[in-house]
Amino acid sequence: MLPSYLSDFLNFNSSRYRLWQENSAFANSVPDGALILDAGAGDAPYKNLFQHARYESADFEKIDKPYAASAYVCDLRSIPVEDERFDFVVFNQVMEHLPEPQLVLTELHRILKRGGRMIYSGPLFYEEHEQPFDFYRYTQFGLRYLFDKVGFSIERLDWLEGYFGTVGYQLHNMARYLPYRRRDFGDSLIGYALTPTMLSLKIGFAIGSVLFHRLEKRIKFESRGYPKNYVAILRKSELA
Repeated sequence: MLPSYLSDFLNFNSSRYRLWQENSAFANSVPDGALILDAGAGDAPYKNLFQHARYESADFEKIDKPYAASAYVCDLRSIPVEDERFDFVVFNQVMEHLPEPQLVLTELHRILKRGGRMIYSGPLFYEEHEQPFDFYRYTQFGLRYLFDKVGFSIERLDWLEGYFGTVGYQLHNMARYLPYRRRDFGDSLIGYALTPTMLSLKIGFAIGSVLFHRLEKRIKFESRGYPKNYVAILRKSELA
């Protein structure tokens, strides 16, 4: 078994690091006693950031994965609360799992107080996950269209992580998924040549993934490439 410090180094995920940074900054903007909804909370990884506030969560709890107990077990298209109940909404890594995202955004707009704010994060580039509830990926232009259509104003829409984080993710998947056994290439002689080549590449990609994830922590490179995720801070109009 690896020592904990070495395990932490090898398994460092720069996207989770950036998500924690963004949600921590958002939580710091929340006044004491404000009412928060964590929409699609899952196992509520950011709950502890809102200990100074009143925290509630909602999720449909249909995926075979761990969940924290939700205040509202419901479809996010219909959250059983009154209009303008919440001061802030947390909406992380959820929208790709929604077959009708505009209806959910409309519902989140409904339950948010006038002048209330919401943090959004979601993938542009990520493998299918939590099947069969994985429907879409969003460009910044798709996000702007949807947020505007339901009445949110965008205070900020940014790359969550820089391109180094995206490369770290790509290399990680290449190390995981590239075939390397001779039988993966059929019974031809090419399998004998490809097996050691692929094994060497997979080891190199795994090392590269660790290095790029660590580099992302130090440098958020955004001048070229593309992000793995986008993050946005949204506001409901005072006049809504």
